[in-house]
Parts: sequence; structure tokens; C-alpha cells
Amino acid sequence: MPRAVVRLYALFVVMAITLVSAMPLLANEAEITKVEAIARNGRLYLNTDVNLEVQNDLKDVVMKGVPVYFTANAEIIQKRWWWFDKTVVKAQLTWRIMYNALTRQWRVSTGDLSWPEANLDDALSRVRSIRGWSVLDLSYLEPAQEYHGRVRLRLDTSLLARPFQVDALNSSAWSLATPWKNFTFSISAEELQH
Repeated sequence: MPRAVVRLYALFVVMAITLVSAMPLLANEAEITKVEAIARNGRLYLNTDVNLEVQNDLKDVVMKGVPVYFTANAEIIQKRWWWFDKTVVKAQLTWRIMYNALTRQWRVSTGDLSWPEANLDDALSRVRSIRGWSVLDLSYLEPAQEYHGRVRLRLDTSLLARPFQVDALNSSAWSLATPWKNFTFSISAEELQH
């Protein structure tokens, strides 16, 4: 066999092994698995399920008492054929997850609300299962109009202390984010009246 063919074959084998070994890593990437838009009491709420696993490097930092922040972003757009699409709303919701090594307690907070949790997995369950996220007053929507939305969740490194922001630039453990998940919905006239 000529040397060029042997080298090409060896390169092909190495690439195949690399691709197969990377498959489990790709399967565990963060992703949004479900988005549901609900009209209730004059507001539009989002329910979202997220597949999210935290790497050991990030777990170690959190166990040392460094708070981490997760931010969910939502955008709702009304498509228009005659002009640019209209952005109806851009909403954001941020959670802070913190471990107090002195009291050995986990806390999850968003806005003015705070909850104690038993462990990191329970704390992350609030981020993995977003329920009743109020994003918009229904008066901004038109009945029977199809709206397009998208949602994502990310580890928000911009809210970290400065030394950790520098570390976040150099570590893949800190680049945890889901791709945007698209969804569509429409609101009936009856839902707009309630």
C-alpha cells in the first residue's frame, strides 16, 4: 500500500474515533425541550423545560460559596409581510444560586423571592423547570394573530465577580447556554377578554 493511502486511512480512523468519543458530550449539551405559552388573567405566561447539566469545575466553584447566575431570555415577534417584523416583547428572568458553606444551605433567588434548597440538583430544578413566567400583558396582542417566540437559558457570567469573569473566558465550564428554542402561539378573542 502506498504511504499516502495509509496516512489517509489512519487520519480517517482517528477522525472516526474522535467523533464517536464526542457523541456523549454532544448528547449532554444544554437544550430547551419544551416551551408552552399560556394566557391567564390578562397576562401571557411561559412554561419551559430545560435539559441542563453542570460540569464538575462549575460545581466546585459553587461549593466554595461563589454565587452563579442563570438568565432566561424570551422574545415574542409578530411577523409582518409588508415591513420589518415587530418585536412585541423582550423579557429576561435571572436566578442566583448560592451555597453558604457555614450553614450548609443552598438558596435560589429571583427578584425579591428566595427559596432554600437541599442540594445543588434541587436548586437547579428551579432553573430546569420554569413555570408561570409572566412575560407580557395580553393587551399588546391581537386575537387570532400568529406570534413567533424564542427562548434560551444561559449561565450569565456578566453578573459574576470580576476575577471569575476572567476565569469564565478561559474555561468551557462557564460557557453553559442553550440554543434558542422557537415556538409559535396565538391568542383567541375570549382569552384576551379575560
